[in-house]
Amino acid sequence: MGNLENFDASTVEPATGFDIIPDGKYSAIIIDSEMKDTKAGTGQYLQLVFEIIGEKFKGRRLWSRLNLVNKNETAVKIAQAELSAICRAVGIMTPRDSSTLHNIPLIIDVGQEKNNQNDTMQNRIFGYLPPSGAVHVSTVAAQIVQAVKVEKPPWDRK
Repeated sequence: MGNLENFDASTVEPATGFDIIPDGKYSAIIIDSEMKDTKAGTGQYLQLVFEIIGEKFKGRRLWSRLNLVNKNETAVKIAQAELSAICRAVGIMTPRDSSTLHNIPLIIDVGQEKNNQNDTMQNRIFGYLPPSGAVHVSTVAAQIVQAVKVEKPPWDRK
């Protein structure tokens, strides 16, 4: 149990839900990644958190889960293909750790799909592309970060 003795909901605006982001291509960065066990406990997936950095919908987050360890070979192949697309988009072909993919701009192709659990629409990332005009710069920056094993890239001032 958590102690909520000092909290008064009448003094704080309530959280509101987010509207679905319209289909389209958005500038984004990966801000977090983590390997997690599947619900069944028989595999693992890489969860990536993307944050939109373009003006429209700036700060909105989307998630992608890549089933990299799974007894279903098709699921693994799909996850590897998606990871390959992400790596190509950020210019890191052989990442040593998922954190090397963080904070490098890329374009995400966002669409909508039905959530079968609650019959609502939700966003999904359907593709990954390099940012136009910035491929070389992001590739060089990513290689430097990977080479020196920096936990946080120098341009990330958060």
